[in-house]
Amino acid sequence: MFTGIIEELGEVVSIEEIGESSRIRLRGPVVTADARHGDSIAVNGVCLTVLDGNEQLADRDGEFSADVMRETLQRSSLGVLRPGSRVNLERAMALGARLGGHLVQGHVDATGTLLSREPGDLDADGNPRWEVLRFTLPQPISRYLVEKGSITVDGVSLTVVEAAPDSFTVSLIPATLELTTLGAKQVGEPVNLEVDVLAKYVERLLETRALPDTLGGSE
Repeated sequence: MFTGIIEELGEVVSIEEIGESSRIRLRGPVVTADARHGDSIAVNGVCLTVLDGNEQLADRDGEFSADVMRETLQRSSLGVLRPGSRVNLERAMALGARLGGHLVQGHVDATGTLLSREPGDLDADGNPRWEVLRFTLPQPISRYLVEKGSITVDGVSLTVVEAAPDSFTVSLIPATLELTTLGAKQVGEPVNLEVDVLAKYVERLLETRALPDTLGGSE
């Protein structure tokens, strides 16, 4: 489980194709500082498992490897990564730690596309105080978005400003623009989307309540 609060901007070191899957090597000194074999690290919002042994992690200057299966490559934007690509990295949250964003599973629901970037007010130096980004919203997950609700975009926990039937907007403060890949994202580029899992649970519970009682008997 993650929080959607990015710990560092990492970098893709290499990608090795292994059949229909890939082995990706990444550099992230912060997230590997206490990493161990089998730990989970979110890469652009995708939960991946650290392959390296503990001694390898200690010897490789902040680098780690992870396997990316065919299913993940098809359902996320990790397939477009190349050596040198910047990525958002976050370690799995520790039990009892502050929940700065929202509950994030690291399971991508769909990919979207950046449609536009609109700068907000400018500061004294002429730099935008924030930017409004609009992304496409695939129909299968559109019902889970509400204004002021949460969504994860490339691993970043964000608040929905506008939830239209086929798109949504978010406002990014300077810190988010500087410390995540969203600051450099170009119009037309893909992003990984994960909706709030609580919305899915509520939907499932309501569906279950609507079903006839198959467990009870008749008198």
